[in-house]
Amino acid sequence: MTPQPNPQVGAAVKAADRAHVFHSWSAQELIDPPAIAGAEGSYFWDYDGNRYLDFTSGLVYTNIGYQHPKVVAAIQEQAATMTTFAPAFAIEARSEAARLIAERTPGDLDKIFFTNGGADAVEHATRMARLHTGRPKVLTAYRSYHGGTQQAINLTGDPRRWASDTGTAGVVRFWAPFLYRSRFHAETEAQECERALEHLEDTITFEGPQTIAAVILETVPGTAGIMVPPPGYLAGVRALCDKYGIVFVLDEVMAGFGRTGEWFAVDHFEGVVPDLMTFAKGVNSGYVPLGGVAISAKVAETFAERPYPGGLTYSGHPLACAAAVATINVMAEEGVVEHAATLGAQVIEPGLRALAERHPSVGEVRGTGMFWALELVRNRETREPLVPYNATGEANAPMAAFGAAAKKHGLWPFINMNRTHVVPPCNITETEAKEGLAALDAALSVADEHTV
Repeated sequence: MTPQPNPQVGAAVKAADRAHVFHSWSAQELIDPPAIAGAEGSYFWDYDGNRYLDFTSGLVYTNIGYQHPKVVAAIQEQAATMTTFAPAFAIEARSEAARLIAERTPGDLDKIFFTNGGADAVEHATRMARLHTGRPKVLTAYRSYHGGTQQAINLTGDPRRWASDTGTAGVVRFWAPFLYRSRFHAETEAQECERALEHLEDTITFEGPQTIAAVILETVPGTAGIMVPPPGYLAGVRALCDKYGIVFVLDEVMAGFGRTGEWFAVDHFEGVVPDLMTFAKGVNSGYVPLGGVAISAKVAETFAERPYPGGLTYSGHPLACAAAVATINVMAEEGVVEHAATLGAQVIEPGLRALAERHPSVGEVRGTGMFWALELVRNRETREPLVPYNATGEANAPMAAFGAAAKKHGLWPFINMNRTHVVPPCNITETEAKEGLAALDAALSVADEHTV
């Protein structure tokens, strides 16, 4: 679709936004949100006629792109039939969405508790784990993000939690593996895995296994930097949880539904099945808010004759579930998961590695499927980050300049600290992917100006 400029409408939209909308994660007087006129496929555009290739997938959720006609039609059909209904009843859209999700989850994760999004999925997963075990603590990794609600933000390991962290949430943090910035002085993936598992078991031992309800990990951490765990690590965590009677929770909110080139990222790790698994975002490409917890038989049994003390008014909302049914069917019919794996391996990965060869600001390329990150550095030899940790204002100027350059070349980037994420829709075309890589190439030249 060719965007038609309409600056007057855009000005009115922006004026109303600035007068009345309170934006998340922002100092309200220091932001200038673009007014968006429309979106389709892998692109969106503003009222001035500027079109951008979306390498953010919204917030890593438009896994099948914007305005897929089959999903739009399913939402319209559901609205005409049953717009809403309370969660205590069995309705077709909810039952079918749960069935389709359970068909794709690993192992015996066959019970689905629906939430409104990823953060409340994490809230309920940790509640279930605590009730199942009767223990208070949850172990979580630094370099992680689990959501913005009270428990979820306290489980988060990045600076966004600091303002809300009272130290009383029953959370204990540990270092997960990340060889590029190893906390364990490792030189190989095998060393990193072994030492990270030893560190985790030490943490369990010194915290007291009898006090720990759950270990929660993002299967592949998202905004923290897309660090694919080394072979053996998740299996090792599974074994430690079994050894000490701890519930193993995997957060697939960002990595699930095709993002990594598998239905779920855990599918890359043979034999690893968590006790609880959270999801959201890609389950219906974000068309209507939806999330959930996939629950194992052993955890579900805890609540067979004991009421689960939790719920949501909109749990399994018919419009959201109809969108999920349509999205999952579209992904299956159109081979979206397989496409993400193939295009990631044949176009995205080699393209990003070629950029790393040309640009001294790229310290590392890592990822899989449609889930990639470039680590930007000031000095490749020392691995000094391009900007300081959690930089803002003038200290963050090099990253801001990189982002502005990307937008100038028609690419909307996902930037977090010293990383740019490459997370386009999972059904992006090869031509669009190459267009995005070319825009990244141009933008990285700006980042290169700050290297030594």
